[in-house]
Amino acid sequence: MTEKTVLPANVRLSDDTAYVEKLRKVMAGNGGYCPCRIQRTEDNICICTEFRGQIADPDFEGFCHCKLYYKEK
Repeated sequence: MTEKTVLPANVRLSDDTAYVEKLRKVMAGNGGYCPCRIQRTEDNICICTEFRGQIADPDFEGFCHCKLYYKEK
């Protein structure tokens, strides 16, 4: 994830600002990989492939795997 990431209107960061800051620091130090994933593959760079698929799913509402982002219907 970079500071230039533009989120769709129905996706927002978690309301827990301390948690968001902690995850951002971890990802800044690990090349942008989701801290909840063991494998370091392109699919696991934030915003991960799994959550991009969930964003595209009109029936999905909820958090991404690491609970950094929340998608509303």
